[in-house]
Amino acid sequence: MRQWARRGTRPRQPADQRYESAYLFGAICPARGVGAALALPFADTEAMQLHLEEISRHIAEGAHAVLLLDRAGWHTTAKLDVPSNITPIFLPSRAPELNPVENVWQFLRGNWLSNLVFETYDDIIDAACDAWRKLVAQPETITSIGMRDWAPTSVRPHDSWYYTLFERTLRWRGAVAIRSACGYTRQILLAIVLAAPLGISMRNDTECGHIS
Repeated sequence: MRQWARRGTRPRQPADQRYESAYLFGAICPARGVGAALALPFADTEAMQLHLEEISRHIAEGAHAVLLLDRAGWHTTAKLDVPSNITPIFLPSRAPELNPVENVWQFLRGNWLSNLVFETYDDIIDAACDAWRKLVAQPETITSIGMRDWAPTSVRPHDSWYYTLFERTLRWRGAVAIRSACGYTRQILLAIVLAAPLGISMRNDTECGHIS
């Protein structure tokens, strides 16, 4: 944690001996400056399935999203029923710096989710939902945080990286026709989506928050 303080002083920070957790499953599309999220009491396969379905509902009609994920067990399990408008691409192991959504969590913590003590589990859910709503109200911030030079959102005629990814995606999907939000069959990365969960400490197994 960080906080402003006069040089040479030792500022106090709130602390809590209790322990409950909520997890903010979030995904962003830097090209469109939008996001989709769920606040859930657990981080497992069931939660990831709910997250995929939420992302699928937010993908533009006629678009196909490439979903960048790390190799957490609930991301890679064969038990997931991946929606037809999503293709997951798994990043190398132990390389969180390759997933810009980690910078989204850093932004949320730095602005709205640090130095807090929550009275109840519901307060955790409310804080997570409120922080996410503030983020999606700033599409330019999502684009600024999420864009990377190695993740272009358009394709030129001789971009070899595109054809390699396109062929890999077709093999994974069984030759599914992929179209972008603009209707171009060759712009597979127009809907790049970056996803990962954020754990917020202070766990209730029956409640979750839906963030629209």
